[in-house]
Amino acid sequence: MVHFLCPRLLQQLSLLQLVVCGNTSLRYLPVSFNQAIGATTPFFTAIFAFIITCKRESSVVYMALVPVVFGIVIASNSEPLFHLFGFLVCLGSTAARALKSVVQGLLLTSEAEKLHSMNLLMYMAPIAALLLLPVTLFVEGNVLAITIEKARENTFIIFLLLGNMTMAYLVNLTNFLVTKHTSALTLQVLGNAKAAVAAVISVLIFKNPVTVMGMTGFVITIIGVILYSEAKKRFKAPH
Repeated sequence: MVHFLCPRLLQQLSLLQLVVCGNTSLRYLPVSFNQAIGATTPFFTAIFAFIITCKRESSVVYMALVPVVFGIVIASNSEPLFHLFGFLVCLGSTAARALKSVVQGLLLTSEAEKLHSMNLLMYMAPIAALLLLPVTLFVEGNVLAITIEKARENTFIIFLLLGNMTMAYLVNLTNFLVTKHTSALTLQVLGNAKAAVAAVISVLIFKNPVTVMGMTGFVITIIGVILYSEAKKRFKAPH
């Protein structure tokens, strides 16, 4: 029973730390600096994967992570406002994101667990709700009353919330599927690629201003993702 619950509890606690620390860090750090720190998630993932599962990648694969991370750091504003507490909290959130992905990979692929993605989501959702609800009520107070009041004023918010919940479900499910069929490290590398692609799409749709340094950083990240993909295909992990 303990063996059954421990990985799930570890995953939920890392999720709680991820959400709480991630939101708290935004109070002290600019979004650009927050994104730059978050871009180091693949490194944390590689470390946790080695510690928890003893899984090693080839040195070429680890080297391919450098442009993946470095590109986002370059693109995320070179002169962020620094706040020590915000930095430490954001670092904790980044480590929690990496730990969560490694543990969910263990639950989805290990011979002892080997859960289906839908089953993992079924176990995760109620525990996550129980852990996050008290924190939400403590931090935001009367959030439920405010939500009900806004829904009475404009019923469209109900559809927005339903859409948000549906997207959250699909995001978690696809995350689990990617982790199950690739690895936790690949999931985080794709997360960095997503940041670069989202920025480019944002520029195309919303005509946001973009700097040469920003575009250079995104190009470096995309090249890094391609190098990582090729390295995973051609170089096997040492036994």
